[in-house]
Amino acid sequence: MNPAGKDIEIIVEKCNEGDRKAQKAFYEHFAPQLYVVCLRYARTTLEADDMLQDSFVKIFTKLSDFRGESNISYWLKRIVVNTAINYYRNKLYMYPMVDVEEYQDVLKHEHVISKIQLDELLEMLHELPEGCRVIFNLYAIEGYKHQEIAEMLKISEGTSKSQFARARQLLQEMLRQDHWGSYESIGK
Repeated sequence: MNPAGKDIEIIVEKCNEGDRKAQKAFYEHFAPQLYVVCLRYARTTLEADDMLQDSFVKIFTKLSDFRGESNISYWLKRIVVNTAINYYRNKLYMYPMVDVEEYQDVLKHEHVISKIQLDELLEMLHELPEGCRVIFNLYAIEGYKHQEIAEMLKISEGTSKSQFARARQLLQEMLRQDHWGSYESIGK
């Protein structure tokens, strides 16, 4: 089933009434795209599974609050991102984050990333340290500004910038390694 538009509105209404078949249809429709978001933040598929499950608990709890003022996919994605942030918020303090006011732009060929397949990018993201991975996702993929990230994670803006720079540097190093060697010449 691939519901769209009016069908989604009807499914949402039925979900709010507790209709299990509608909840299943809702889950089956949105879970795949939301799982990809979870995979970007999680280190393992088990963590991603937990994030997705926690997200859907929140989604079904808050679904009656959805007013249709924005696209439902955007609304759902925000819940997943917030769930992922909450999942790591406490863990981030266990990892060192360096606050650097000035950082060097180390990734000279940014368009290289666009040539990498999703599974390869996810593999590379999973290799990043927790803080770098979360901040890279929030800034580069979700589009948050460093000031917003700092407020969300309760860190300084400089820390957000330096962790993003570090993530970019680590990704560049991964691209240079042998298993990413086929991408090394792209953009030269």
